[in-house]
Amino acid sequence: MDEKTIIAKRVALELHDGELVNLGIGLPTLVTRYLPDGIEVFLQSENGLIGVQALPEEGLEDDDLTDAGGGPIGAVPGAAAFDSAMSFGLVRGGHLDVTVLGGLQVDQQGQLANWMVPGKMVPGMGGAMDLVSGAKRVIVAMQHSAKGQSKILKRCTLPVTSVRRVDLIVTDLAVIEPTADGLLLREVAPGVTVEQVIVATEAELIIPVYVPTMPIDVETGGKVADVVPSSPLPEQVR
Repeated sequence: MDEKTIIAKRVALELHDGELVNLGIGLPTLVTRYLPDGIEVFLQSENGLIGVQALPEEGLEDDDLTDAGGGPIGAVPGAAAFDSAMSFGLVRGGHLDVTVLGGLQVDQQGQLANWMVPGKMVPGMGGAMDLVSGAKRVIVAMQHSAKGQSKILKRCTLPVTSVRRVDLIVTDLAVIEPTADGLLLREVAPGVTVEQVIVATEAELIIPVYVPTMPIDVETGGKVADVVPSSPLPEQVR
């Protein structure tokens, strides 16, 4: 299983029946593939649609039906389309239950930087600031490191998206919860040890006595492998 699949599967477990959920562009859109059976969430695209679904098959792309990043999407029966004013009224009015966003960096205070890509021309932060500030719950879905460098830092070196502390960070190595006391390690990915997470993280982590493994299926050679919980450790702060 690749890193993005691990992240998307674990994020999907955070979504609950009846929630209004915004999925950011890129990695977060993969979450639609792994929603648990028996739940229905209403997926919102900030460019003006509630009722987003993955494109059923290739060849059904429509230039007038895209996500906020311009990628082709599908729409469920009964989907609602509206203008940007209505869309951002939902976001800024606090009506979104969850937003799932990609990230470039998250720091020890739980602040997210996700809009300025170093060395690239960017028009601005777009809707990211509104989503982080307005959604009831903010989940960051990103790879733990990039080019050998940790993306979870003591302090963001890129401009932050909002001063708000995000609610959860899900990476290919771990689930981390930003708290008033610091970054709390909640889970490790299958096959990953607590020590590996510590080494891959620049920020200090609060390590509980017991850190479980993400409750996701791991496919190995066409079979689902057993997920073995990580071993208990003495409570410590790195």
